[in-house]
Amino acid sequence: MNATSDYLSRMDADRDGRVSIVEYQDWLSYAFDGMDKNRDGTLSPEEQPSGRGKPITRTEHRDRLAEGFKRQDTNHDGYLNAKELSAPPQ
Repeated sequence: MNATSDYLSRMDADRDGRVSIVEYQDWLSYAFDGMDKNRDGTLSPEEQPSGRGKPITRTEHRDRLAEGFKRQDTNHDGYLNAKELSAPPQ
């Protein structure tokens, strides 16, 4: 198994061989969850790596991930396959 297919299999929660937008958002939200120390669903400036900036809600974070997903979904089928997952967003 190569690194891309291994990564896909870890993200693919329902094991259908492709990654849905929700699976993508859930997998890539680990960093948000780790930084949200008070578990209020918003990264305050103090919780962000730079210690400054505007607050970021979990919804805003997931919306940004959705934008990246849509750019990577080059065949526009609503899922990422191994090839799309390994390519940088367009």
